[in-house]
Amino acid sequence: MTGERDADGSGPGRRGGRDTCEGSLGRARRDGVLHCGVSRPGRPVIQLPEGSWWDWDVVAWNVGRLRLGAGYDLTYHHGLELVFGDPVFVMCPAAFHDPVFRAPTPDEVRLVSEQVGETPAVLVAFEADAHGTAPARGLIAAGQLDIVQGPVFRYWRENLAPGERLAPWVNPPTE
Repeated sequence: MTGERDADGSGPGRRGGRDTCEGSLGRARRDGVLHCGVSRPGRPVIQLPEGSWWDWDVVAWNVGRLRLGAGYDLTYHHGLELVFGDPVFVMCPAAFHDPVFRAPTPDEVRLVSEQVGETPAVLVAFEADAHGTAPARGLIAAGQLDIVQGPVFRYWRENLAPGERLAPWVNPPTE
């Protein structure tokens, strides 16, 4: 991902509304907004910025990146993205509501470590409502986690303001 640019022109790091967490130890931002890393006793669990992050879905997933979008209503836009760089293990519903992020259990850490051959740099665990009879469990292991805040429109819109982006499936109207 080094040198790669997103649609908003920002790359990895703390630019353009982006916070980054990578490496086996993870890091915590001083103001307490971003905590990443393999969650274990004494290690931080992911903390989201203030906002209404009720609805979630998978925005995009390819070999090098899993992007989850969140907002209070995903019909027209979302305002938060969790971008997992180099995902190596993913157990996640396609759409879910009101996730509760927690430290992964020792069994989950062991499962992922056995599957991928090492303890991942980032391991995020959560429970959420996915319209089933019981809460859905999510477990995502990756090499890096970026938390990106800012409006992402799910419909064509011209003249985007700085920091605004379009969802990856949005194309200009054809004539």
